[in-house]
Amino acid sequence: MKKAFFKIASFLLAFLVLFSTVSFTVEKHFCGDFLVDTALFSGADSCGMVAGYGQSMKIQDTCTVTKTSCCSDEIALIQGQDTLQKATSMELQHQFVFVQAFVYTYLDLFEGLEENVIPFGDYAPPLVVRDIQVLHDTFLI
Repeated sequence: MKKAFFKIASFLLAFLVLFSTVSFTVEKHFCGDFLVDTALFSGADSCGMVAGYGQSMKIQDTCTVTKTSCCSDEIALIQGQDTLQKATSMELQHQFVFVQAFVYTYLDLFEGLEENVIPFGDYAPPLVVRDIQVLHDTFLI
């Protein structure tokens, strides 16, 4: 249970860092008051009319009629975080020393002896002259 919670928490934190650093645009195309298309990361499709500036048509040589477009584009830029702090060289050196010490002590945990050493193997046990428990009448019950 603890490992599963740890994995889920680390995945969510990694996703949070990734999502907070990504920048993207949301583009909307309106034709009048109606939303025609919405797009992420790319341009929105138009409804076929020219958006923005008015179109001008010439009627004969003396008269000019300007027709305004009913379309409009709305672009929202969502800026991600780009001020992440990077580790300094001194912090990296301390981390390297810590990892080096950790690996060294971890490997020493599993290092065994070549043969089974018995420290009292060269000494003989003491001689029993009398049975002390029978002599003092003390027995474990």
